[in-house]
Amino acid sequence: MSENQVAGGGLLHRRLLFGAGAALIASRDARATANPHDGSPPSMLKPGATMRGYGQPSPYESAVQRGIGRAMPEIAPGTGVSNTPLQSLDGFITPNGLHFERHHNGVPDIDPKTHKLLIHGLVQRPLTFTVEDLLRYPMTSRLVFIECGGNSSQNSAKEPAQVPFHMVNGRISCAEWTGVPLNLLLDEAGVDMRGKWILAESADAAGMSRSIPLDKAMGDTIVALYQNGERVRPENGYPLRLVVPGWIGNINVKWLRRIK
Repeated sequence: MSENQVAGGGLLHRRLLFGAGAALIASRDARATANPHDGSPPSMLKPGATMRGYGQPSPYESAVQRGIGRAMPEIAPGTGVSNTPLQSLDGFITPNGLHFERHHNGVPDIDPKTHKLLIHGLVQRPLTFTVEDLLRYPMTSRLVFIECGGNSSQNSAKEPAQVPFHMVNGRISCAEWTGVPLNLLLDEAGVDMRGKWILAESADAAGMSRSIPLDKAMGDTIVALYQNGERVRPENGYPLRLVVPGWIGNINVKWLRRIK
């Protein structure tokens, strides 16, 4: 088909459709004797690749990667950000491998068989949960955007940043997070509602901790073990993390190990 036969948006010009019926009849016999490989793309001329245990993006999409932002080794090794290539994506869900990252001391290597979550403080009975314990609890799924507090900060500069879109605005991603409602675990520990805040601590080398009002913790907050249907990846908090819908990114503590 020549280019002048294609209308805007790839739609055929209407005048081509008037002769379509006759053309189909005329071509019926021709197809019976034509070489099936004439004009066929290379993908039709040989068997394709075999199956893989874990699917990977097409090599033709290899340029779609997170943008590695400024590392900050002067603060601590492994400190820095990577940005989601928003301009190359569509739809609501950010693929797990492209979800933005923000680290305060690198990505820890945590064995889920030994990792534990402790709930203590103003509770009737301090409790420790293994990952295996948590996987037995009722779970819920939430479609949640997480955004770094520093996202789009370059927009306040005196001069526009001469960088790709995602290097300014790419510290925001959306995923379906699945996990145990935090209120179930707090109820089981017998949380004392006279306490107004919880402190959530990470198991990374920074021991990062954040405070969250108890009312929010007892609301829609979850201890997430899954991201878009698979286990949360290391850079996003494996084996478990907090997801606090609607709240600034670093409140969603990754590699969660303790709640007081």
